[in-house]
Amino acid sequence: MLIIDWKPRFDGGVPARQSGRMGRKDRPIERPAVQADPIFAPTVDRLKATLGVDRGMLLPWLHAVQAEFGYIDDRIVPVVADALNLSRADVHGVVTFYHDFRRQPAGRHVVRLCRAESCQARGGKAIERAAVQKLGVAMGNTRADGQVSLEPVYCLGLCATGPNALVDGMPVSRIDAARLDRLIDQVNA
Repeated sequence: MLIIDWKPRFDGGVPARQSGRMGRKDRPIERPAVQADPIFAPTVDRLKATLGVDRGMLLPWLHAVQAEFGYIDDRIVPVVADALNLSRADVHGVVTFYHDFRRQPAGRHVVRLCRAESCQARGGKAIERAAVQKLGVAMGNTRADGQVSLEPVYCLGLCATGPNALVDGMPVSRIDAARLDRLIDQVNA
C-alpha cells in the first residue's frame, strides 16, 4: 500500500493584494497616452463617470459605445483599452468574438435570420437562400445602398414556430415564401 503524505505548501506570505504588492494583472500597462478622437471624447468621459474604469466593465462599455454610435469603430478600441487599463488586443478580441458587436454601421433595416438547428430543420436554409437572392446581399453583409443588412442569429428562442427572423428588432415566425416576400417589400420600401 502506497501512502502519500501530502500537505499543501504555504509559504506564510501575505497575498499580493493585502500586502500592497501588485499582481501582474493589477499593474497598470505602461504605454504612451492615447489621445481620444474628438468624436469619441465626450462619450468616453461620460462612460468613465457613469460606468467607472474597472476592467470588468468592458462589456457594458462596449454595449454603451455601440448604442451611441450604432457600431464600434476601430478608432475607439485603443481609447477604451486605455481607459480600462486593458491591451488593445483584449478589447479587439472581445469586439470580434461576440456577434452582436458591429464593426461597421448597419443598414437602415436589419434582417437577422435564425440559423439554429430547429429553424434549419424547418426550412431555414431555403429561406436564407431566397433572402440572399431577393435582397441582393450576402449573409453577414450590408447592401451597397445601405438599405438593409442581412445577418445570422443563433436561436431566438422561438424554436416551435420556425423558421424565424428578427426584422428591425421585431421577431417574425413561421416564415414561408409569401411572408418572406412581404418582409422584403417592407425593408425595400
